[in-house]
Amino acid sequence: MPITFLLICLLAAGNVSAKKVLVKSIAELQTAINNSAPGDVITLANGVYTTTEDITINRNGTKEQPITITTEKTGGAEITGAGGFKIVSPSSWIVIIGFKFTHTAGKATMEGGTSFCRWTRNTFINTGEGNYLTVIGNDHTVDYNTFQDKNSLGKFIGVRGTGKQIAERLWIHHNYFHNFSPQKGNGAEAVQFGLSGYSLSSSNSIFEYNLFENCAGENELLSVKSSAVTIRYNTVRDCKAQMTLRHGNFCKVYGNYYFNTPGLRIFGDDHIIYSNYFENCKPAINIGNGGAEVADGAPLTSHDRPDRVVIAFNTLVNNENNITRTERKDGIGTTAITLAYNLIQGGGEAVSIQGPLYVNPVWKGNVIFNTKGAGQMPAEGYTSFDPKLVKDATGTYHLQKGSPAIDAVKEGFPGITADMDGQERKGALDIGADEVSVQPVTARQLHPADVGVNAK
Repeated sequence: MPITFLLICLLAAGNVSAKKVLVKSIAELQTAINNSAPGDVITLANGVYTTTEDITINRNGTKEQPITITTEKTGGAEITGAGGFKIVSPSSWIVIIGFKFTHTAGKATMEGGTSFCRWTRNTFINTGEGNYLTVIGNDHTVDYNTFQDKNSLGKFIGVRGTGKQIAERLWIHHNYFHNFSPQKGNGAEAVQFGLSGYSLSSSNSIFEYNLFENCAGENELLSVKSSAVTIRYNTVRDCKAQMTLRHGNFCKVYGNYYFNTPGLRIFGDDHIIYSNYFENCKPAINIGNGGAEVADGAPLTSHDRPDRVVIAFNTLVNNENNITRTERKDGIGTTAITLAYNLIQGGGEAVSIQGPLYVNPVWKGNVIFNTKGAGQMPAEGYTSFDPKLVKDATGTYHLQKGSPAIDAVKEGFPGITADMDGQERKGALDIGADEVSVQPVTARQLHPADVGVNAK
């Protein structure tokens, strides 16, 4: 979507007093920002600009008339040097569009006390250690940006909070994260959503329709360290790091696509994991072996024992390891994990549970076909038949007409609302991630043309 169209949308409700200002230096840009009012559009002329300090934003737009800081064309203005855009409290309703950022990492921030700001159609290729973008305030949007070519500690995006409260009601969508080379040491997640100290606070944020490719900063890819985050319709391809629910409770993970990656690792309580698609992963789903129980007073930094996690209606195809739980020294295992109506075809054994007893599990209605056995899944937890999966034009396996998995689930299953195509699930449900439907498809595996600065 070109910047001109975005600006037309942003200005549609504008008033005649709003200014359009063209600036040609960092000094002019800072002055224009300092003097801006709701509805103003500040455009930085094409060129390369070197900063010696942060460009500080301390202004308030409105919902109908945000303050927009933009470029003549997408990527036409590059900001390099020692500083980036720093949005400080109590700023609100600021939109930053179309820049190329090559300045020092750790300089693009939305501080605590900010709200309703948006970064869109920007390219981040920062230098040195630190986050490309840090989000601390509430109600912000980060969309259609490209984050690339990181070779240092730090994150593409780091979400934080204030006090013990994680940032709330964020919407992070349609971003492209790619080329994060392996790092030595901890602190190189592609995206980190919180810290252990925020983990018991609820974010009520949505992370959706993002694409990760060739990211291997450390063993965690998207590391969630807060509660009540929805992760849906993202694609992870050719990454050597796991999407991880590391700290926190009550997260929803659904409709995501995982290819040739270590898949999803789970700690914490009361998560629901459904309608996800895993192909050629090792493993697909790793249920964490708890190191301690936070509900009993263990430190928030612990590997919290997974309790009451629902893993249902997922499709796993040709994974070297499917559903696993690995050994941990002095591990305390898991309790009350539900594994229901998952479809597992090909690859290694269906389930490998190592470590302490698997306490009070629920096994129900899973389907296994052409795996290297059921592993630790009990006989009452599965049936074996050909589900008639066929790879379609989207490059993913879907159920075909006549599959015995179609309408096989007659019971209600709370919380299962959509399939991997974004179609509604209701009535008798199909086993696995795909619900055969005539509804419009609103989600599929993503490719670079679908996300980032160049997406339509």
